[in-house]
Amino acid sequence: MLAVISAAVAPAIALLSFFYLKDKYETEPLSLVVKVYIFGVLLVFPIMVIQFGITEEMNVPSFVEAFFVSGTLEEFFKWFLVFYGAYLHEEFNEPYDGIVYATALSLGFASLENIFYLYTFGIEEALVRALLPVSGHALFGVIMGFYLGKGKFSTGRKKKIYLTLSLLLPIVLHGTFNFLLLSSTKYIFFYMFPFMIFLWWFALRKVRIANTALTPYSNPDAKTGI
Repeated sequence: MLAVISAAVAPAIALLSFFYLKDKYETEPLSLVVKVYIFGVLLVFPIMVIQFGITEEMNVPSFVEAFFVSGTLEEFFKWFLVFYGAYLHEEFNEPYDGIVYATALSLGFASLENIFYLYTFGIEEALVRALLPVSGHALFGVIMGFYLGKGKFSTGRKKKIYLTLSLLLPIVLHGTFNFLLLSSTKYIFFYMFPFMIFLWWFALRKVRIANTALTPYSNPDAKTGI
């Protein structure tokens, strides 16, 4: 069991450390990051119960399962917990902070989900899980956090747009990810490989932009792209 837990959690901790240390100006307090990570771990239980109930009671098509049962349900509750657990906190004081907290919560969720999966299907699945679902959760968190950070330091209509994107884009990307997994079996890597490359490119671009955004610690002439 210890080997399963280690194999399941190690990729999440590695990814969280990577994005945490990417913060160019002021690293976030570990106590709050850990707290948000634990929120993600605890979120797994109600989500699993709801998803099990839906899939057991209804004949759900793969599209609905991917975009609504998984994508919308998981990303909405992640967004909700990041918003009330970190976004409103005084430590959320620069755009990159959204990436740190949303990624922490997403990887907390991925950690426990991965433990259950490896315990059920075997530790030999650990590498594929690390490269696909665990990385996917991290990248959805980066994108969610980027737009939460943009929304935090915007006003009026722009704020509403960024907060909407912080929820909508992770749902669409997560739904697409799950739909590809559900729809393709024999040729799965022909679909997933380019999609994961796109996700990494998109997320790392957001990391770079967030680190050059206008903050109390950065160059006031820095660009804040979309």
